[in-house]
Amino acid sequence: MLSLHTNAAALSTQNSLSSTQKSLSTSMTRLGTGYRVNSAMDDAAGLQIATRLDSQTRGMAVAQRNTQNGISMLQTGEGALNEVSNILLRMKDLATEAFSASSTATDKTAMQNEYDALGTELTNIVKNTSFGGTQLFSDGTTIDGSNGKMSAAMSFQIGASAGETMSVDVSTQLTALATSLGAVSSQYNATPAAGTELSATANTLLTTLGTAIDKVGELRASFGAAANRLDHVYNNLQNMSTNTTAAKGRIMDTDFAAESSTMTTKQMLLQSGTAMLKQSNSMSGLVMSLLG
Repeated sequence: MLSLHTNAAALSTQNSLSSTQKSLSTSMTRLGTGYRVNSAMDDAAGLQIATRLDSQTRGMAVAQRNTQNGISMLQTGEGALNEVSNILLRMKDLATEAFSASSTATDKTAMQNEYDALGTELTNIVKNTSFGGTQLFSDGTTIDGSNGKMSAAMSFQIGASAGETMSVDVSTQLTALATSLGAVSSQYNATPAAGTELSATANTLLTTLGTAIDKVGELRASFGAAANRLDHVYNNLQNMSTNTTAAKGRIMDTDFAAESSTMTTKQMLLQSGTAMLKQSNSMSGLVMSLLG
């Protein structure tokens, strides 16, 4: 029907042009930002899922740093204990030599001086070994294994949720080690005194030193086991983070191949629709030809 008041073809073409222009604008925005979802209107459910995945990914990234920092702290403590072990081995060498009849009183005095110096260094290591400004084995004053970072159970946040924690408790081993070190040298206490360990008549000091060396080994083993577990935690977090990031990308990222094709199609439709709108508007002129 030819009508001056209603041009159905023009109205239909205008609606199609509006829809095409909107789709073209969406495609251009996606290609411009690189994101398929730029607002909740684009994919409300997908945005919610992606946000949850992003939260998990960010939490795991921080947890990975936590595990690495935890390993570094444990390795700092283990490194200090390695030196404690070396000192105790040297003290045992001195004690073994001192308790031989071939050693003179003068020899024993020289050995005792070195033994005392080593005992003083044991105190220094226990008092001053720190990580990030915090003493690990003591509070900087006491040397009985109390009041340090490792004197109580340590909790590591190893995941993005509240339940993902790891507890490491070496307080019992640390206290036992401090007690053993106190038995090894009179220099290892709050008020050090000149040592007489190597002038004793019985060689029980060798057994005492052996016990202290065993205690160092026990604590080092605990550190090593905890550090190994944290390393496995890190590897698992890396795996989860990789797959979670990939899942988020499938929701949020633009598929440039598909979106470029869509944009080209919409551009062509916009051009053809504009041409057809021009043609549909000329149809009203046919009415006037009927009146001529």
